[in-house]
Amino acid sequence: MSDTQKVPSTPESSSSPDSSSTPEWEQRFRAPRVSLPDWAEDAPDRSLFVSNATGTYELYAWDRASGRQRQVTDRPNGTTDGVLTPDGSAIWWFSDSDGDEFGVWMRQPFDGPQGQDEPAAPGLEASYPAGLAIGRDGTAVIGRSTDEEGTTIHVVRPSAAPVEIYRHRESAGVGDLSHDGTMIALEHTEHGDAMHSALRVVRPDGSTLAELDDTEGGTKELGLTVLGFAPAAGDTRLLVGHQRRGRWEPMIWDPVAGTETDLPIDLPGDVGAEWYPDGSALLIEHSFEARSELWRYEPGAKEPFRVETPAGTVSGATARPDGTVEYLWSSAALPPVVRSTTGAVVLDPPGPKAPASVPVEDAWVEGPGGRVHALVQRPAGGDGPFPTVFEIHGGPTWHDSDAFASGPAAWVDHGFAVIRVNYRGSTGYGRAWTDALKHRVGLIELEDIAAVRDWAVKSGLADPARLVLAGGSWGGYLTLLGLGTQPDAWALGLAAVPVADYVTAYHDEMEALKAMDRTLLGGTPEEVPERFEASSPLTYVDAVRAPVYISAGVNDPRCPIRQVENYVDRLKARGAVHEVYRYDAGHGSLVVEERIKQVRLELDFALRHLGEG
Repeated sequence: MSDTQKVPSTPESSSSPDSSSTPEWEQRFRAPRVSLPDWAEDAPDRSLFVSNATGTYELYAWDRASGRQRQVTDRPNGTTDGVLTPDGSAIWWFSDSDGDEFGVWMRQPFDGPQGQDEPAAPGLEASYPAGLAIGRDGTAVIGRSTDEEGTTIHVVRPSAAPVEIYRHRESAGVGDLSHDGTMIALEHTEHGDAMHSALRVVRPDGSTLAELDDTEGGTKELGLTVLGFAPAAGDTRLLVGHQRRGRWEPMIWDPVAGTETDLPIDLPGDVGAEWYPDGSALLIEHSFEARSELWRYEPGAKEPFRVETPAGTVSGATARPDGTVEYLWSSAALPPVVRSTTGAVVLDPPGPKAPASVPVEDAWVEGPGGRVHALVQRPAGGDGPFPTVFEIHGGPTWHDSDAFASGPAAWVDHGFAVIRVNYRGSTGYGRAWTDALKHRVGLIELEDIAAVRDWAVKSGLADPARLVLAGGSWGGYLTLLGLGTQPDAWALGLAAVPVADYVTAYHDEMEALKAMDRTLLGGTPEEVPERFEASSPLTYVDAVRAPVYISAGVNDPRCPIRQVENYVDRLKARGAVHEVYRYDAGHGSLVVEERIKQVRLELDFALRHLGEG
């Protein structure tokens, strides 16, 4: 393999607009990108990755030995969910309808050709996915979620009918399948707390081998997650993540021996891990204060040692059989690249590179629940105060980091400062920070955003007359809620795929999100109506004064369109200034030109109502 591998160019990619005639913000979206390549456990030269080389994000197969790459999927609204079989002979990919996330797994030979697909699990009807694990003998463990059945998990053997081994109304999912196929690790929330999973290891017939439950039946807010079985025959160890010391960190659980092995990895922030391919060490992914880094830990050692990466964010990493590590890296200023610890660039997409942006600055602001971390980007060469966009992340259990993002960079190009707030509910700052938003959902996050807003104005960074509240998904929800509960604070709102009417959203959304909402609010809309009312943007719609722009996918299962229309109807009834853009996709779009169109509409709306500044 050469130091740099090229993703094949396509007629579609070569027809993109001439970069010399388009603004830099559009060039960032159109620049070809690749994901971190996945690889087959028993055939490591066979890899699978996602690229937007055609203008739509699709799956690509890569034979590293020959250098051959080919496009696996080709669908109007894109495809990103795919898995290689352990022997590398086939690719499983999830087929939904126009982004609705409801579908079936399909299978295609690794060598193709494209279009030679067949149902991977005949007999299983369409569902929302709830995990997938594929064994070396061809057996698959498939998790499914539907509104009618809740979660079901099935064992599917070659040329045999699927066998259901698990069913529950609460959310659950497939964690992993052991190397020899005799153990299946499940994550479940049978105790009713969708934010904190318990673990169960079962045999292929569904009988229970072992349980691990740090919630003690839901009485404690401590979660567990499956990180993976040891990658060696006869090794019964399972790597799991736990929160026993107030943050995510790994330990080793042997469900056969009944032992738990704590790991002396003393790093602040959240710590994840995966096995090296020979099982001799762990690759540690450490996230702290919006940056991340990699470490190697050998069980039994006193401490891990650093795997050198540049300052910024590692969005994914994997250890290769030769001991090298490949990782996807970026910073707010520099676009993403798949690197190796050899110093090589692993994959280099063809075509123009994304223009750089400006770096982030850290701001720490005292809020009502403790110090709030915000990331600030300001236009180069300006002194302020600037028109300022508060770009609020989704989740809510997610966080903004020092990573490249074309959306915020577009605002900076147009003279706006951009502030991203890791409010209570965000990950990466400890379990207490993540869990703090319960029962006063939305209102707690907005208190933290308000504290950062006040700091931004007082410091001279932000123009108080030109403050924009914006975000997508949960960030879109907080935008609409903030416009109604803080009407004097914001000059403009931009909400993408938002929760707008919480009660209707609950009844229409996918089952796993219903479980999350019951956890966040303490029950259903019928059980705790006052909490849903207090947290719903629709409750405050008549107080909204700022112009509002809303975009929504008509096939969205997470923030369904009916509840958005309810909110829009209320805006119309009172003659409020607003615009709505509906598009034929789900919870966002995988089509590059569609995404550019959405950002262009947002920029146009903001500049018309705020002026050029």
